[in-house]
Amino acid sequence: MTSDAANVAGLSETYSGTINPYSDRDELERLWQQPIRLFRLSNFLRQKSGRDAVSFVVNRNINFTNKCTGTCRFCSFKQRESYFLSSEQILSRAAEAEAQGATEICLQGGLAPEMKLEDYCGMLETIHRDHPKLHLHAFSPMEVMHMSRNSGVSIRQALQELKRSGLGSLPGTAAEILVDRVREQICPDKLKSRQWREIITAAHSLGIPTTSTMLFGHVESLEDRLEHLSILREIQSETGGFTEMVLLPFIPENNALGKSVSGADLLEKLKMHALARVALYPHITNIQASWTKLGRDAAAAAGTARGWRRSWQAAAPRRARWRRRTAPRGC
Repeated sequence: MTSDAANVAGLSETYSGTINPYSDRDELERLWQQPIRLFRLSNFLRQKSGRDAVSFVVNRNINFTNKCTGTCRFCSFKQRESYFLSSEQILSRAAEAEAQGATEICLQGGLAPEMKLEDYCGMLETIHRDHPKLHLHAFSPMEVMHMSRNSGVSIRQALQELKRSGLGSLPGTAAEILVDRVREQICPDKLKSRQWREIITAAHSLGIPTTSTMLFGHVESLEDRLEHLSILREIQSETGGFTEMVLLPFIPENNALGKSVSGADLLEKLKMHALARVALYPHITNIQASWTKLGRDAAAAAGTARGWRRSWQAAAPRRARWRRRTAPRGC
């Protein structure tokens, strides 16, 4: 037996229990520097968790407005020419999605200054009334904070009203990197890491599941990414409310941050998906690859060791919902 084969075979004993020795940060940093070892370990954990089973959700994103008071430097959505969808336009998009086989609507938008809790609840109620079978995955923690402030209610009260109006789950977006020093550079007016955590755990306590996300490949360091993963792991061990982990590579086009940051290359994107699977195991075992950001081939590669090997070799010259859910929402 070769040394590589022996190492992989030995993993079955290492992971016979529920304790993950690879959650140690020093070891994760070493794995990051050893891509082949990282990919093999991640693929072993993927097989241990779900073998080769892959599932997806057919959904539609409805971004109801790009009007926003935010100042996120990575944003390519907010534009000078703003729009706001009417109830009829939202319903039309939901009807079209359901007719084409969608089972979920992802509903998010900018932080329009005039919007209050009743406006957000109204959108949910409008869709739920006409399309009761559609799962409503809606509103980021930042939007929840925005609506609660504008309406003078607590975060918990806002979440309770949203749930009563038909909310099925909450996107774990607005997380970016859960290190305030980084957030000050890329989204200074957004909620702090502590506030994101408080809103997410409040949702979980009310029986509202959420996704977890990470925006990577900009100004953050590997240490920042590991801190982010550690926070997600802690939350999941406490609440069990995360349905999956969604890794979102920074897209440098059409935003202020992209003028000084080029984003991650293919190898780094694949390594980050692998590292997240290892660091979060066994608490979060559903790792979602966003093909809208990675491209179809790279997204497929992010799920298997064979795909990683092909994509890594291709990248080398350039270097000298849940519900188990792998389909991207893009939000």
